[in-house]
Amino acid sequence: MGKEIFEAIRKRVEEEPYAKKMGLVLVEVDSGYSLVEMEFTEDMENVFGMAHGGAIFSLIDEAFEVASNSHGTVSVAPSMSVTYVSSPKKGDTLLAEGREVSRSNRVATYSIQVKTDKGDLIAICQALVYRKRDPLPFLQGNR
Repeated sequence: MGKEIFEAIRKRVEEEPYAKKMGLVLVEVDSGYSLVEMEFTEDMENVFGMAHGGAIFSLIDEAFEVASNSHGTVSVAPSMSVTYVSSPKKGDTLLAEGREVSRSNRVATYSIQVKTDKGDLIAICQALVYRKRDPLPFLQGNR
């Protein structure tokens, strides 16, 4: 069932309006893992001409969402802690890699790192999900 879940999530991300708006591309999904890409463009700048924290957070949140829901059940975030380390340059490709650190029946923790495609660290995040017992709604027709 894993590959079916991964493909359903991939399709959902491709269709997600916010992901489209932000240019978020799901590169890889596996059990408890995701890799999401975004190009830092001029319209993502803050008042200082640097990357807006909200744009970087959007990338982090997408990687977190995919990794935490990759088990096929609805997972929602009660807590995320982000540390912004540096700002990317315009045109940089940013990669957010989400990794499951621990998981029980009800909660799971994740580590998400954002780096440029050159390997420069941009942000780190520690996140917690509450795992509901509900299957992902877009999988119900597939089960």
